[in-house]
Amino acid sequence: MNKKEKVWLITGCSTGFGRCLVEEVLKHGDKVIATARKVETIQDLVKNYPDQAIAVSLDVTKKDQIESAVLKAIEVFGRIDVLVNNAGYGLIGALEEVSSSDITRIFDTNVFGLIEMTKAVLPIMRTTGHGHILNISSVAGFTSTPGFGIYNATKYAVEGLSEALAGEVSSFGIKVTIIEPGPFKTDFANRSLVAAQPHPAYESAMRSTREYIQKVDGNQPGDPVRASKAMIELVNQRNPPLRIPFGKIALERINLKMKTFSDDLKIWEKTILETDFPL
Repeated sequence: MNKKEKVWLITGCSTGFGRCLVEEVLKHGDKVIATARKVETIQDLVKNYPDQAIAVSLDVTKKDQIESAVLKAIEVFGRIDVLVNNAGYGLIGALEEVSSSDITRIFDTNVFGLIEMTKAVLPIMRTTGHGHILNISSVAGFTSTPGFGIYNATKYAVEGLSEALAGEVSSFGIKVTIIEPGPFKTDFANRSLVAAQPHPAYESAMRSTREYIQKVDGNQPGDPVRASKAMIELVNQRNPPLRIPFGKIALERINLKMKTFSDDLKIWEKTILETDFPL
């Protein structure tokens, strides 16, 4: 295998970003271990690329399946150059509306699954002395929206973990990039979004969020093909960014939060500094 060809392991490939990314990576000429909970949903992705791709069953909440997928990748391709932690889903509901079981399930997938997946791949990347981990976060990992608090919490966790991880592994030649998409034309606002049972007390507070989800579904401005090509470009850069938003809406929301925070720091600077012991 040509060393310039990268070997990608991508989670959550049955739909959305994962499926699109597999297609674009294969067109680019790289190798792919495409994974999904139901492997039959991704067989069509790899059938035309028998020398470049394999399809592997993987539920990121099951440690034995993570280990099997990584072993299969090494058995077939000998290394993993790029890990894309893409598997995940959304959850809409005010805090009182969301059940404890729903909270546990989304953290198991969006956070703990990502952690275990990364821990399984890191020893391989350390041994080879290079690698790139793309953690698919969201603009929701940088700024929050009423009704998405639990989903926000999972993505904030991914952001904090990734930022620390980047410093831990840089000396091994491993890079980490956090991808922060805004609304993209995937099934996130439909099949990949779990909705909690509405509570009458939150009807007013949640109305605009629920109306937005209905309105945006199928009308998202983000193009998953362009996003996939951007991710391929990132892993071929010598100095990729730690985090990067995708799409105009994500950029605008992040800039607004940064400005608001900066303004608050200026307004409250005296109070902030007075909390230290006096010199």
